[in-house]
Amino acid sequence: MKSQGQLIKHILSRVTLIISIVSILVSCQLLPGSVNNTESMPSQVSAVAPPSLPETFQTYLLNPLDTPNTYVEETCRSLRNKWNPLNAAPGTVVMIILFKNINRGTAELQDSVSVIDFLELMNQLQAQGFEAINTDQLQSFMERNVEIPPRSVLLIQDGNQSAEYYDKNFREFFEMWGWGVTNGWVADPDVSETLLRENINLEYEGFIDHQARGTTSYTTLSDESAKPVIARELQSALNGFADQFGKTPTAVIWPNGGFGYRPVEAARQLRYKLGFTANARGPIMYNWVPLAETADPERPGLIPEGQINDPLMTLPTYSPGEALAAIDLVRAIGEAAAEYAQANRDNEFTYYEIMCESEFGPMPSP
Repeated sequence: MKSQGQLIKHILSRVTLIISIVSILVSCQLLPGSVNNTESMPSQVSAVAPPSLPETFQTYLLNPLDTPNTYVEETCRSLRNKWNPLNAAPGTVVMIILFKNINRGTAELQDSVSVIDFLELMNQLQAQGFEAINTDQLQSFMERNVEIPPRSVLLIQDGNQSAEYYDKNFREFFEMWGWGVTNGWVADPDVSETLLRENINLEYEGFIDHQARGTTSYTTLSDESAKPVIARELQSALNGFADQFGKTPTAVIWPNGGFGYRPVEAARQLRYKLGFTANARGPIMYNWVPLAETADPERPGLIPEGQINDPLMTLPTYSPGEALAAIDLVRAIGEAAAEYAQANRDNEFTYYEIMCESEFGPMPSP
């Protein structure tokens, strides 16, 4: 019995020892400075909070009701496009000028610009460092910040015009500076064969880039427009371009300046990429388009486009007279935007490194 009691004591002693050891090990796991806890924390200890990104560039040079809108949803993609050294530099600015008619006579014509003012506008643009681009270049710039001249201008001639009209007004600038013209072509199935043949030749020459302006000269689209009317002006224009020019237009010059949520939605469904209004709100930059949320009693002709929430389909344009008065303003906006971008460059690079690099790769270097 004595030996059996000693055996029991021995077993109890061993069990007590084992329990003590386990207890010590468990308590070590819970200690703040334990080895295992240190190994589980490096990602938390080394994680750095990204800096706050700057607000969208603002300028007092715009009308207070015209607010810059962004449209690139992915912040990382926007930053990468913005700072890629192969792309357009921050502050690259575009004026879009919409010509209705260039008047070489003395008679008053509605929505026209005199040939004297027209020549002054073209010469001032060139003297102040602007260069003309086409719609493909503008689309690439607005979507991906592809490089274009730092001061760019898109010249849009509204409506169908003859070769004589283009030769008298725009030919010399095409031959001297390589400045082509975008035409808002009305894809009328009854257009004269002579006019169509002239414009086909101008298209093939690279002088005129025809884009859609509906199929009738008198229609103005809005949210009150019937569905067949919207389809006629947008879908039938695509069909007309296929028949007349053998191309698919990527832009719509909104007929007579009219647009709305439903027309814009239909244009997107038909895969138009850009839309030009008659609203004079200012120049545009990559991921930066001035739009208005509400009507302005001081400018009753301007349609609010902000709530449509599609800046690329509601791009502002200048009339020739407005453009001539705004050249210095546009240049100043581009310069201020460039300075603002450089002032925030380091923060944006740090944000990209922390938040974007793992998915989008390192920021491209020169």
